[in-house]
Amino acid sequence: MGVLSRMSYVVRSKINAILNRAEDPSETLDYSYEQMRDELQDVKQGIADLTTQKKRLEMQKRKLEENVEKHNEQARQAVQADREDLARQALEKKKTKMNQIEELEGQIADLQNTQDNLVEKKDQLQNRIEEFRTKKESMKARYEAAEAQTRVSEAMTGAGDEMEDVGRAIERAEERTEDMEARSQAMDELQDSGVFEDALSDKDSLDRELEDVRTSGEVDAELETLKAEMGKESADSGGSGGETDLETETETEVADEDIEAELEEIRDDDEN
Repeated sequence: MGVLSRMSYVVRSKINAILNRAEDPSETLDYSYEQMRDELQDVKQGIADLTTQKKRLEMQKRKLEENVEKHNEQARQAVQADREDLARQALEKKKTKMNQIEELEGQIADLQNTQDNLVEKKDQLQNRIEEFRTKKESMKARYEAAEAQTRVSEAMTGAGDEMEDVGRAIERAEERTEDMEARSQAMDELQDSGVFEDALSDKDSLDRELEDVRTSGEVDAELETLKAEMGKESADSGGSGGETDLETETETEVADEDIEAELEEIRDDDEN
């Protein structure tokens, strides 16, 4: 596998991993659950706003009711003082305040109905969220179990992107190992054939052959010299005809004894 192919494979693997995470049902379910909780929070906030508005209208209504009582008392006082004009003004203000109270009561009733509807929807939404949460956790558990089982199955069968990557890594390792083994064997053969020695030496093949001939000639000459010397000693020993056989035998025994003594000394020295 070339470098570009390996890089392309790695990039595809990373992209697939990102897409798989993006399509993770667990994350999708969690996101939907959070969205529903946000909606529930908005509903609760709307109920709180309506309640606040209704409380304001109720406060205004109480103030108007206090004014109605006040104007009613003013009208009675004016009648007692024979001031019908003042009593009429007080009653007119009382009437105005009562009309305002009636309008406020209608608005308060409308807000109460809206609030009741929102509270009912809030309860329904909250129940749905709880049901969804239970299903969500169940689905997440099932998905995680299925995902784990799939990973195990892929590992057992050798399927899947990760196992495919492992297989390709093994193939690359085997190829590199075989290349190294072949290279090692080739190096051994070259070394046995003397190629490396030739490469390290500044002599050509002719120089080496001539050197071998000279070496062989020197060895042969030394061998002939040694043979000649040995032949000369034999000739000297055979040419001493004036000595008796007994003397020759005695000298030979003495020489053998000397040689044995020297060899014994050599062996003793070696052992020490």
